[in-house]
Amino acid sequence: MEAPAAPHNPVETRLTVTSPEQMQDLGRRLAKLLRAGDLVMLNGELGAGKTTLTRGLGEGLGVRGAVTSPTFVIARVHPSLGDGPPLVHVDAYRLGGGLDEMEDLDLDVSLSDSVIVVEWGEGKVEELTDDRLHVVIHRAVGDTTDEVRHVTVTGLGARWAAVDLSVLSA
Repeated sequence: MEAPAAPHNPVETRLTVTSPEQMQDLGRRLAKLLRAGDLVMLNGELGAGKTTLTRGLGEGLGVRGAVTSPTFVIARVHPSLGDGPPLVHVDAYRLGGGLDEMEDLDLDVSLSDSVIVVEWGEGKVEELTDDRLHVVIHRAVGDTTDEVRHVTVTGLGARWAAVDLSVLSA
């Protein structure tokens, strides 16, 4: 009788980003770690840089189309310009129904052959897969022009157990 698989401890790295250009560059570096089937959940206040990070991801993955916030269309697919996976960019901000509403978008159908990035996905898309990357962006709130962001990247599940997220600090 085989012992049950041990749960994988989360892998985590913390970064400080001081400009939108650095946030976009972080997205490009993160793209090098991603492959088809990956789910990336982005959380942070309005204006934290979630879409800017995703724009960098799109550049790093080599996908077609300008990556902009999909707030009003909810999901936008960016096909690969090469042989990489397409990027599915979802804004779950206006989705209140959790997984049921997310399933209406048929994301689970494209999860295996796409990189899926979900802004505001916490509490809504975790059931899609045990293996996911959780990116939390903290920024100063209130009337400030402070561009400093504190980014925590956490890899959950077997997929991320052996991935060295510290390469994102480069």
